[in-house]
Amino acid sequence: MQRTIFCFLLFIILVSCTALKRSDRAAERMQNFVIDISRYVKKQNNNFILIPQNGVELVFNNADIHMGFNTQYMQAIDGIAVEELYYNGKYLPDHERISMLRKIKSYKKILVSEYVEDDRLKLDAYMRNQNEGFICFVRTKKNYDYICIPDTIPNENALDINSLSDARNFLYLINSNNFSSKKEIIQSLSATNFDVIILDLFFQDTAFTKSEIEKLKRKANGAKRVVLSYINIGAAEKFRYYWKKSWGLHHPLWIKKKYEGYDDEFWVKFWKKNWQQIIYGTDDSYMRKILSAGFDGAYLDNVEAYYFLYYD
Repeated sequence: MQRTIFCFLLFIILVSCTALKRSDRAAERMQNFVIDISRYVKKQNNNFILIPQNGVELVFNNADIHMGFNTQYMQAIDGIAVEELYYNGKYLPDHERISMLRKIKSYKKILVSEYVEDDRLKLDAYMRNQNEGFICFVRTKKNYDYICIPDTIPNENALDINSLSDARNFLYLINSNNFSSKKEIIQSLSATNFDVIILDLFFQDTAFTKSEIEKLKRKANGAKRVVLSYINIGAAEKFRYYWKKSWGLHHPLWIKKKYEGYDDEFWVKFWKKNWQQIIYGTDDSYMRKILSAGFDGAYLDNVEAYYFLYYD
């Protein structure tokens, strides 16, 4: 009986250790992916800004807050972005991530996108982040999909934003369905004083041009600002230029898993060469298009993909 119990406990320990090693390996793969993207873009533009969204723990060795910073990863990025830190509809503070961000904020700019179901909570969301030294964008029910330009700008200013560290606010607008044309969205954005604009590379199926992005690099008050392009590096999107009609779940094999809640997206084996070449390194790569369009940097979404794929 005792031997049976011992064998069972040993089995549980071995399974747990194996899962932990796989999780560490998956985190390392994503760290390396971001580092390689950084090397590629900064070789062409040393001032190019990279901000991974979510996956905060990747800043640390073995994705463990107790292990110290991963120096290469920290050097590869210029800021950290997170969603729903204090508010996910209602007030639900994520104390674990808050603790991690407190360790990071002296070294990297922190951008937080909050979601409130009640508009009256917007001010509280802004203030909680401001008190921590984070800059914040708060969206409400009507703007859940990052589709609107808010009427008010927290900490609006007339300062030149020469680097991410200068920023006091940002706009996150990656869905252009509210706009009938490129001209309309450019005019609407140009009329604002946001320090940082995060925008999709494409309006419908057409990429913004360098001259169009250049028009956005001045606030309405004449001061300089930063314009970043959204890019999804952890999930493939069926509506993107790179998607082929024959593709689907497991076709090709690196399209790994459905992305719950998003019918047009699939988690990918992001460490596979074929996927990485879609993202960077070739003349037709996504990052090449972002560079060619004259964006100041890129906003890397779904770096937390390794959460869902670590067992492979």
